[in-house]
Amino acid sequence: MTFKPISQIIYGTAWKEDRTPELVDLAIQKGFRAFDTANQPKHYQEDLVGQALQEAFSKGLKREDFFIQTKFTPQGGHDHRIPYSLDKQLPERVQESFASSLRNLGVETLDSYLLHGPHSFPGLCKEDMEVWKSLEDIYKSGRTKSIGVSNVNMQQLETLCELSSVTPMVVQNRCYADRAWDQEVRDFCKQYSILYQGFSLLTANPSVYKIREIGQLASKYKVTIGQLIFRFSSQIGVIPLTGTTDPIHMEEDLKIFEFTLTEEEIHLIETCSI
Repeated sequence: MTFKPISQIIYGTAWKEDRTPELVDLAIQKGFRAFDTANQPKHYQEDLVGQALQEAFSKGLKREDFFIQTKFTPQGGHDHRIPYSLDKQLPERVQESFASSLRNLGVETLDSYLLHGPHSFPGLCKEDMEVWKSLEDIYKSGRTKSIGVSNVNMQQLETLCELSSVTPMVVQNRCYADRAWDQEVRDFCKQYSILYQGFSLLTANPSVYKIREIGQLASKYKVTIGQLIFRFSSQIGVIPLTGTTDPIHMEEDLKIFEFTLTEEEIHLIETCSI
């Protein structure tokens, strides 16, 4: 399974609140066609993402030209606003949340549907496998083109792959430079052809802005450090998510494929960040 080319950089919609329609619309205007959200009102306004997408479709843009990804969030990830009934069993909660997501987004199918983090840590529990079985059923029904998991560690990912009938196609994790950009999980994903998405590439790593060698590389290519890190990430197999609200940064983020780092430069960023 491969992603559409448009999904090689994804606009993340978390924490946008009432500005969500405005910012999604702006991202579309700048050229983004891949969007990540979640049915989790605590952090995402999924219905407002859908509002902006429907506006774009009404102006002539085609659904098939977009990559749309959302998530099922377990009860522990919600505040009082839970998009499913707690008196239902877990598989039914997943189905209810998924149906709600389709209504919120105004679409008939998704490109990617993720479990928004396991119930337990550091391993998986039976509840996680119940949820995953429901995601498998949704995938087999054709209502999503891929399924995956977010906020997952190596042990959990290995277990999920061992016990599932449909192995994850997508992993979405926060990447820390001082942890080798989640190398262990990335390597596992590469080995099993799982697409890896990285979020908080910049916000989780403020120290990279202070590293002299990284600044020198950015100067060499006449790009910002943010652009450099996103390009580095894409070249090591990470599909970057950006959540910027700045129109200039949106334009910059979409230009990261206009230059290519050498293997030596990639190694330099990897090693000097740890």
